[in-house]
Amino acid sequence: MTGEQPAQPSSPRDGEDITITAGLPKPDTLKLGTMMGVFIPCVQSILGIIYYIRFSWIVGMAGIGETLILVALCGTCTFLTSISLSAIATNGAMKGGGPYYLIGRALGPEVGVSIGLCFFLGNAVAGALYVLGAVETFLKAVPAAGIFRETITQVNGTKIAQPIESPSSHDLQIYGIVVTIMLCFIVFGGVKMINRVAPAFLIPVLFSLICIYLGVLLAKKDHPTEGITGLSFETLKENWSSDYQKTNDAGIPEPDGSVTWNFNSLVGLFFPAVTGIMAGSNRSSSLRDTQRSIPVGTLSATLSTSFMYLISVILFGAVATRDKLLTDRLLTATIAWPLPSLIKIGIILSTMGAALQSLTGAPRLLAAIANDDILPILNYFKVADGSEPHIATLFTALLCIGCVVIGNLDLITPTVTMFFLLCYSGVNLSCFLLDLLDAPSWRPRWKFHHWSLSLLGALLCIVIMFLISWSFTVVSLALASLIYKYVSIKGKAGDWGDGFKSAYFQLALRSLRSLGANQVHPKNWYPIPLVFCRPWGKLPENVPCHPKLADFANCMKKKGRGLTIFVSILDGDYHECAEDAKTACKQLSTYIEYKNCEGVAEIVVAPNMSEGFRGIVQTMGLGNLKPNIVVMRYPEIWRRENLTDIPATFVGIINDCIVANKAVVIVKGLDEWPNVYQKQYGTIDLYWIVRDGGLMLLLSQLLLTKESFESCKIQVFCIAEEDADAEGLKADVKKFLYDLRMQAEVFVITMKWDVQVDSGSPQDESLDAFTSANQRIVDYLTQMKATAEREGTPLMADGKPVIVNEKQVEKFLYTTLKLNSIILRYSRMAAVVLVSLPPPPLSHPAYFYMEYMDLLLENVPRILIVRGYRRDVVTLFT
Repeated sequence: MTGEQPAQPSSPRDGEDITITAGLPKPDTLKLGTMMGVFIPCVQSILGIIYYIRFSWIVGMAGIGETLILVALCGTCTFLTSISLSAIATNGAMKGGGPYYLIGRALGPEVGVSIGLCFFLGNAVAGALYVLGAVETFLKAVPAAGIFRETITQVNGTKIAQPIESPSSHDLQIYGIVVTIMLCFIVFGGVKMINRVAPAFLIPVLFSLICIYLGVLLAKKDHPTEGITGLSFETLKENWSSDYQKTNDAGIPEPDGSVTWNFNSLVGLFFPAVTGIMAGSNRSSSLRDTQRSIPVGTLSATLSTSFMYLISVILFGAVATRDKLLTDRLLTATIAWPLPSLIKIGIILSTMGAALQSLTGAPRLLAAIANDDILPILNYFKVADGSEPHIATLFTALLCIGCVVIGNLDLITPTVTMFFLLCYSGVNLSCFLLDLLDAPSWRPRWKFHHWSLSLLGALLCIVIMFLISWSFTVVSLALASLIYKYVSIKGKAGDWGDGFKSAYFQLALRSLRSLGANQVHPKNWYPIPLVFCRPWGKLPENVPCHPKLADFANCMKKKGRGLTIFVSILDGDYHECAEDAKTACKQLSTYIEYKNCEGVAEIVVAPNMSEGFRGIVQTMGLGNLKPNIVVMRYPEIWRRENLTDIPATFVGIINDCIVANKAVVIVKGLDEWPNVYQKQYGTIDLYWIVRDGGLMLLLSQLLLTKESFESCKIQVFCIAEEDADAEGLKADVKKFLYDLRMQAEVFVITMKWDVQVDSGSPQDESLDAFTSANQRIVDYLTQMKATAEREGTPLMADGKPVIVNEKQVEKFLYTTLKLNSIILRYSRMAAVVLVSLPPPPLSHPAYFYMEYMDLLLENVPRILIVRGYRRDVVTLFT
């Protein structure tokens, strides 16, 4: 409305919300259609070196029958992946990065970066594969160009007697490095130079295919060659079955060869011949209509090339003998019409074109990963919009040269296969997850997809990986896992609206519905603490919560499992304080994360603390995931800092919890609460006065599971009337604890509640506190009476009339004094004390209740005051 156009974010950093449809690509001056933008690049990448100089050898080794199965298996894998790719690519606008962009936005930044980097390595290694294929073809066509000469004589029962020359590995390395450097100069020239050079590599592909098929039809008639039978049914029958043999590193059959071949290894050798289906998606920013061109162009290229491979299996198997198929690595050039040299030129140009595509796409993929700012280590490869990724191109060239130095085509192809299969499985899993979850934002224009096809495609990719080599599979998965772990630790957190987040959301909803609204069985009861972070007084600036509250909240969970809700209240008007609330919520969330506590932060704006808490205790949570324990700090400073409003607020919070049926745990001595590194010794003492559903017992057991308290022992003190059967009560409590699988030492303390304490009793150290509390209550009561007489009203306290029975007040004081004396007598050296929380008397002012509590807790350094609620949280039964 203001006319300002906000910049579209490119990465999930600094809290930005990124969706699969966010960030529309900028319009370019040149836009490509389906044919030139997707179909031709895919066909050019698919019909590479494997088809020209390895496919006929595969037919000779595996036979026609198994080669048809091989092609169908690999073709089905890429076809299902193309369907998944089409669905994801048509679910919104795409930016740079190709499959990395799709996988990252579907499975999250960690999975996207790990698979994206593996796909980058696959493209870089594939560039070396194509370069070596072009160099090998050149050296075969022009043997005199070889600096070194290596001659291998075939002695494996073949009828061909002449020696078979194979290019030297040193020649492959030298020429491969030179070609790689030449291609890198073209890539460094930018998109304009690539667009000028690339068309020169397109025509030879189509022309060479026509020459090969014409040569097959005219074989034996035009230029008869030994081993070439022409299309023959007898030859087809002879070549139908497999004949796996040992070969040397160059693929020439030898009885004592170092390489043993089988169907699984041929899958690894052939699969790069069907890769290249991502070539169109890699150009998404240059396409005129992404949502039409990618599915139509990719699927058309996949189906047409798969059909061509299937036809070529029959034609190659019927046109030459097995010996010729196994020994003539350039059979396509041998049978081509009119001149074999044309095919060799076409092979060289097409493979160099495929290498150019790899060296062009890989740097852009790496730059796209770097620009998302997930991994700081990749910042060197960042590029501005519209700039060329020169540093990424140089790095890709170095990787490619390193693979070229290996010099062995058959050793490189399994590596490429694993990385591509890993990427394809990621695409299939992305579509499977998005299709299965079916979120409202999942509306792909490509309708011909189903989650079962995507799952089948992902499983097929994994099966092919293990068929090829379980060791290569383990290494590639381990590499991806290491990258994933590294990204999880070192990467910047972000939210791309990925499918996992949607899965977590739907799983949470389903789990919440399955819990229902009924009470949870005690065996399945988990504490869900509502930690009240609002301080009694003031905290230092930018400190959202007491530093030890999260430490205590972690002590209430077994092995850290469970939800904790940290809540605070801002006084004021919601409309005026909304932004302050968001800032405070971020600070509180940072605190929770820093403390490694599984919890969420909530900030509520209310006119005052009492009204804010009353709203929280009524509405916080969903179904059975509502908080069941309110945790807060005891206001020890209320009298010292003369905070006169604290008593009414504190008592109101306790009463609200009682009405809402929430348990209460109040912590005194939070400043001295131990962290995970502070070992505690001594005992955990429980003063069990009223029935609380076993909450106090359960909390003591949870404390024992923490390293801080694991060396402590539990003591249970039962307070009984003087005339009660102490031994019988002790036996009953021991039996009860035994049935609860809890080990504790039991003590029964008998006392008379109606006997006053005199100066000779053993609780002399608490008498001063008792006398002071009694005097303050008398003074407060006198002031109340004076105010009531002056105004002509009944006794008022906390804004409501009260009835004060002075004898009852005195009895409360004596009772709390006796309990305090017992605690000091038996638990002076305890690591922590737990005592039942007395409910606030209805007719007493809040000020009186605070005096009772202060007297109860006098001189006890670390104590938990616990009140259960109207249900059991422990059970005797299995």
